[in-house]
This record gives sequence, C-alpha cells and structure tokens, in this order.
Amino acid sequence: MTDEILARLKKRVKNLPMQPGVYIMKDKSGNIIYIGKAKSLKNRVSSYFRSIDKHLPKVYQMVQHVDDFEYIVTDSEFEALVLECSLIKYHTPKYNILLKDDKGYTYIKITNEEYPRIESAKQRLDDGATYIGPYISGFVVKQTVDEANRVFALPSCSRKFPQEFGKGRPCLNFHMRRCMGLCQGKISKEEYAETLSQAMDFIKGGGNATLKILEKKMEEAAENLEFEKAAHYRDRIKAIQKINEQQKVVYAKAVNQDVHAFVQGSGDTCAVVLKFREERLVDKQDFFLGEVDSLPEARSEFLVRYYSGNSDIPPLIEIDDQYEDPELVEEYIAQQAGKKVTLHIPQRGEQHKLVQMAITNAAQQISHLTEQSGRDVAALAELAKLLGLKKPPRYIEAYDISNIGSDTVVAGMVVFEGGKPLKSAYKRFSIKTVNGIDDYGSMREVITRRMKRYEEEKESGVSFGRLPDLILLDGGKGHVSAVAPVLAQFGVEIPLFGMVKDDRHRTRAIALDGGEIAIGSQRGAFTLISTIQEEVHRFAISYSRQKHQKAGLELALTTVEGIGPTRAKALFQYFKTKKAMTEATVEQLCQVKGISRQKAQAVYEYLHPELFPQEEEEIAEDGE
Repeated sequence: MTDEILARLKKRVKNLPMQPGVYIMKDKSGNIIYIGKAKSLKNRVSSYFRSIDKHLPKVYQMVQHVDDFEYIVTDSEFEALVLECSLIKYHTPKYNILLKDDKGYTYIKITNEEYPRIESAKQRLDDGATYIGPYISGFVVKQTVDEANRVFALPSCSRKFPQEFGKGRPCLNFHMRRCMGLCQGKISKEEYAETLSQAMDFIKGGGNATLKILEKKMEEAAENLEFEKAAHYRDRIKAIQKINEQQKVVYAKAVNQDVHAFVQGSGDTCAVVLKFREERLVDKQDFFLGEVDSLPEARSEFLVRYYSGNSDIPPLIEIDDQYEDPELVEEYIAQQAGKKVTLHIPQRGEQHKLVQMAITNAAQQISHLTEQSGRDVAALAELAKLLGLKKPPRYIEAYDISNIGSDTVVAGMVVFEGGKPLKSAYKRFSIKTVNGIDDYGSMREVITRRMKRYEEEKESGVSFGRLPDLILLDGGKGHVSAVAPVLAQFGVEIPLFGMVKDDRHRTRAIALDGGEIAIGSQRGAFTLISTIQEEVHRFAISYSRQKHQKAGLELALTTVEGIGPTRAKALFQYFKTKKAMTEATVEQLCQVKGISRQKAQAVYEYLHPELFPQEEEEIAEDGE
C-alpha cells in the first residue's frame, strides 16, 4: 500500500458514522476481498489503517491489498451480523473464513464379482458395480461399511474368490468370528447372496429395521427345526445389538447435539464438527480455515457461517472455548433454527470428553499437514490456550541452573520444536559474572548472553539467531520477575513462564510474573511441560557433574610431578574428557603443548595406578 492510498483511505474513514453496520474492502480491481461487521463503523474501519506494521500476518496482507471500501449502516449490531453473513455467502471474499471442508461425495459400492464385496468408494466408475449414494460424509460411509461387514461377517481381505478357495489358512478375522471364512470354500453362492442381501437391508434400513427382519427369520428357522440357520440369525442379531449398545455406552449423553473444536497448527487451523443424533455419532466434518489471527474471532465467524441456512440445527451446541459476541451468535443461530439453541462450553464431565474427542480429531487433521503427531499438535494447542498465547508455540526454549557447590555453577538450555526435543540446538553455559549460588542472578546472566548472541546472529535465523515462541524457566515467579526486565531491555516480546515443582520434584504449575497457573487438569499440556522440565534438568545437571568431575581431576593432576594448574588445564582442553585422557597413550599425551615425554609418562602412570602400583613405606612401630 502506497502512502498516497493510505492517506486517501484515512481521509474517507473520518466521514464514517459511529453506528453499527457492515464494511466492504475492495482491491484496486474492484474485487471484494473482505467483509466485516462493526458496532461502530468509524472505530472499526479506522483500526485497519493505524499502525499497519503491528497487524497480525493475515490482517496485514489484507490491508496491503485494500484500495477502497464501502459500508452499509444498519439499525443494530444483530442486523449487521445477519447482513455480513449474507454478503459473505454471496461474494465469498478471499480473506474471510470460508467453509470448505476436506470431502467430496462418497459412495457405498457393491463390487461386480462372483462373490461381491461391500466397500466405500470416492468415485462412481463404469465398472459394472452397484453404487449407493452419493453421501456427503465419508465418515458415515466408512462407519456403515465397517459395521455391515462386521455384523454379517463378510470378507474384507484381498483374496480373490472362488479362485483362492482352499488355498491357505483362514485369517485372524475368521478366528475372531468377524468373517464367515468364505476362503474355505464351504459357503454356497446362494447362502452368500442371502447374507449380502441382509447386509444391504441393514445399510438401507438401519439396525432396528434389520433386527425385526432377522428376528422373524430366526423364529421361522427354529419352527422348521433348522437350528443351525437359526443360530446364524441369532449371532447377527447379537452383533447388531452389540454395536447399538457400544454407541449408547459411549454417547449416552449426546442425544441431539453438535460438538465443535478448533486447533491451530503452525500455518493452518482446523475446525472439526462431530454430529450426534439419537445417541449415535452420525457424522464428522473437517474444515481448514487457513492461518487465523484470533481463535475467539474465528470461532464466531465459523459458527455463524456453518449454521447459516442450515436446516439441521440441534438444540445443543458444545464448543471447545470462548468465542466473540456470544449473545449475538446465539441469537443468530436460534433465528436460523426457529427454536431455542443453547451454546455451551463444557469444563468437565461427559460433554467435556466429547469436546476432547473433537480436539483430538482436529489435531490429527493438522498433523497430516506437518511432521508432528496428532498428540503433539493437541498438546501445543492446549498449552497455548492455557498460557493465553495467540497461537501454539512451535519453538520453545527452556533453561535450568545447576550447581554442585559454589565453585561449579552452570546452566542448560534445551529446545523443543513441534513438541519434540531438538538436541542439535541444546546449549550449555558456565556462569561467569555471578559469585556463589544465586539462581536469579545466574538466570539473568544466561538470558542476557543468549539475547546478545541473538543480536549478533539474527541475520542467520538459526541457532541463537532465532527467537523462540516461548521461554520456560525451571523455577517460580521469582525467576520470571528476575528475567523479564532482561527481555524488555533487548526490546523483544517473548512469552515468559516458570515451571514450578512440588515437594517431590514433579511439575506442579506454571509460574508467571505475579502468580501461578495450575496445569494438573490439562493432560496434554501437563505431559509436555513435565517432559520439558525433566529434560532441561537432566541436561543441566549432567553438565554440572561433568564440570565438577573435571575440576576435581584438574586439581588432582597438579599432584603429579611437573604438572601445575596451567598444564592440567591444557590437558583437559586437548582431550575434553577424563575417558579420552585415560585412553590416550604416552605418545598422544606428548602432543599437548608443554607436556614433555617425562611429564606424559608421569601423567600416564597416575591415570593407570593398576599398572604402576606405588611402593608402600614401612611404618615403624613403637616397641621396647
């Protein structure tokens, strides 16, 4: 955006009213790129053209393309919301959240072969197969196909029939009674066709309708003394009843409701909607929203778009967290439904478990776009929510101070990227300017040195030249208060928190400057923080022990004839570890500057007392 365009837009903003309404942003070609609502048009629109560089990335990109704007004044904010929704649906602007899910149509396919199979298919091909559908939800199709194959014990393996009859043993599904064992060649075409027909009735009519048909057939078979046939019907009836019972046990509290969850990744956000009807999970929908600047704002936009013109709106909608303008959103959805609709954010109990299920599914979808696991995505999202971060922290640095006595004070820095340790980025610090044991002073020194290295290396964008999304200190609010001024001094804004341990040295809470945040109930975040805290403690204390052992051996080496502090230090600088020095030959010891062959031999003998036992002096005893 040029200064000329910005000046022109700012001038236009001055004439906007302080009333509610809708604003329409356009690019230089006149295309609509964003539509929004406002309580006060003047205040909202002017905010886009102030401090442009401080906007979040998506807003910044949108503003850079704005060449002009229009507006429509409304009588109320609710009318603005309704109008905004209608205009977005019609124009589908580039920078608004648009509901594009990840599915196309899906079919149930009955293959064209001598012994047909029931499968799910993405496309309808001209292959002679029978197709049922299309269905909008691939989730429903897969669930239905799996249930039909399981209840009626139809084969789902890759064997070809009848070509492979009697070739090889039956698979595990047969022994688990999940397959009729067609591969054995003992089932007639007529019997298989009847079973397939019953499976199709199950798919088309549902479990309850099929139960009535099978119960009638079981009674007829029993009356005709066809007990084996009656047993087959009985087993199918039990299988259907078991599936229904499993659904009711898991979703007994979810009668008619939708469950929404939103998870942010490093560059995209996924919204998942789980639809429950009559105590069953009947559909799962996934939507990718792109990079969003504010999750509460994204939730509101999504809810309004999702239920706009939707004829299937349940009386209860569960949501994973806070959303903007709750009263307006609830009023709008109730108007669309023509009845009272409750929007609820569960904190505990069965409904909270359903929300967690939706979060897990959303995290899994995000994981497909990255190298992270679904568990790591969910944990980072949960941590961001817990700490009030705008987005999940992909790059985390953690620090711990360790000492063995006042002479060996060190610090360790570990890095977690995408929820996993990045060991190549770990760093160790020897405390140089702090005398004695002073955790706060030591932590200040470490963070100061780290920030100075950033100033020196920031052009590289790697190692110390990269700023973290989050800094964690092994300690409480005192550590946070001690370090916060250092970050302010360097002019960087990095979220800073402490990791608090209980009396048993286990993670208890997150500390901030002025208080604590309990994390015990946040399972994913708790596990991640505990892992980070244990890792940074392990790394720091291992360095502390190494330094202590080195210092002790350096001091011990000075007892060797001809080896003073300077030569002892030179030996360690050359060999790095006691193990390497002990494994060195006399010739290799001679390679160290200032170590003659005679001194090398003396050091070698000192390091290998088992090869060169010292002669014991005779001690005279008192006697007569």
